Amino acid sequence: MKDDIFESISQRGSGEETAENRRIYEIADELHRRCQLYETQLRNGKSNVSRLEIEQQVAEQYAKENDIWLPMNDVFDLGVPGPSGNENDTYVSNDIIYKVNNLLNSGSLLKLLEKIAMHNDLFYDTAYDFYAFTGFDGRTVMPILKQRLIKNAKPATTIEIDTYMAALGFHKINDEGRFSNDRYEVWDLVPRNVLKDTDGDLFVIDAEIRLTIG
Repeated sequence: MKDDIFESISQRGSGEETAENRRIYEIADELHRRCQLYETQLRNGKSNVSRLEIEQQVAEQYAKENDIWLPMNDVFDLGVPGPSGNENDTYVSNDIIYKVNNLLNSGSLLKLLEKIAMHNDLFYDTAYDFYAFTGFDGRTVMPILKQRLIKNAKPATTIEIDTYMAALGFHKINDEGRFSNDRYEVWDLVPRNVLKDTDGDLFVIDAEIRLTIG
């Protein structure tokens, strides 16, 4: 794992960094530290454990130690089941939508936390809060994220998305919702992931993001 994976994400000054992003960095840094220790212990022993398995074992232990573990059976108490996508099962409670991420797109807890931190920097109107980890003991571990529910919204059009991203300083790469600037590449910005409310304001609720500079 790259030691400085979370050191160069934020595009804002430290004074503007949100408390939630600081919490995400702290969780990610601690998981990364524990993964390194775990990997060191494995060097002279068992070696057929995947990186994701290590992350999940470490995350489960960390979550239970810090009272942020939600048993899978309790996930359904988060709210009313909402629409599910490729990587998220959702639950709605009043003005909040909870997303249980299966890591299908990221393939890594640490990579997902990195992406969430970048999302919060770029699209702070739809910033994520980290809620808990869930899963089955000794097996699958998944993060639960919270996000403000955009009510009475509908999917934005492709032209509206293009205009919005241009206003943020991004240029369009192709017709499949991919954009970049001098720091980030953002993709999967298609109508299902960008909503428009009754005032005509656009909100990016989900996106794939990567840092293009070190």
